[in-house]
Amino acid sequence: MIKGITLTRSIRSEAHFERLTSFLAALGFEPGKGWEDSVSKGRPFLAPIGNLEIVRPAPNATRDFGAAYEAAEDYLTGQTTRGAHDHIYIEVASLDSVRQAAESWLAANPAADAPSKPLTEIADTHWKSRLFTANPVPGFTLTFWEWADPLKGKPVAIEGDLSAAGMRFAIVTARWNAVITDRLLQGALDGLHRSGAAKSDITIVRVPGAWEIPSAARKLAESGSVDAVITLGVLLRGETAHYEAIYNEVSRGIGQSQQETGIPHAFGVLTCENLEQALDRAGVKAGNKGFEAALAAIEMVSIHRKIAAPKAELAQ
Repeated sequence: MIKGITLTRSIRSEAHFERLTSFLAALGFEPGKGWEDSVSKGRPFLAPIGNLEIVRPAPNATRDFGAAYEAAEDYLTGQTTRGAHDHIYIEVASLDSVRQAAESWLAANPAADAPSKPLTEIADTHWKSRLFTANPVPGFTLTFWEWADPLKGKPVAIEGDLSAAGMRFAIVTARWNAVITDRLLQGALDGLHRSGAAKSDITIVRVPGAWEIPSAARKLAESGSVDAVITLGVLLRGETAHYEAIYNEVSRGIGQSQQETGIPHAFGVLTCENLEQALDRAGVKAGNKGFEAALAAIEMVSIHRKIAAPKAELAQ
């Protein structure tokens, strides 16, 4: 019934204790609940994952991990038989950033008794990782490492493809503010056709305004004739006093339709302060949100299909 692993190291010097805790804090460790009494004091530093590894070096091995430790041994005990496995290993997500942070901290916090070479360069290992060692106080060595393969030990993410071939789409677009919504519609069609969608697989439904979009989207999703619904519209704050009420209901309706039908709904309803902002987001300056909504719809259909596919197919 194991719950966790706690590794303790005793530091005799108060100055070294404070220096080491400052160093670990600077590198992003989560501080735990410390203590101080008449016997001792401690400051735990927490990590999401802990491992205990028992290692037996190969009989003829003179070095455990290769070039990375050749430099490290310059300031270790000098006993090459001790081996690198006696270090504390800390897996990180961005090794280069951690080393930069360590280097900056050491430069900003010099110490008279600091090792002459407190950091090694990042080096590759034979076990397909990269690492460096740090020695912030004498006799206390830390090894920071990351897998060379960023997906090592992690599940491969399911991601959608941007191929719309064989997919069926419905575009619900509002007629109100057509100078904007027509541009959004053009962008959506551009995105679908560029990605391989056939003209016969795209249904365009025009509704009076943004308020009517959720109703039409829900009907299309329930029909079973489409794989995704793209919703396009625009609400301008300056033209209506009940702008926020309409937007809340429109967004809620579209989201509810998506959740209850299981059909992806791409959200391309603009909410802008004025006509100029809406034009910018409809292709003038800030891209075309209709185009972006179409790509989102394609990707979500692809994701849904991959999730529904047998695991054997996903592995191919």
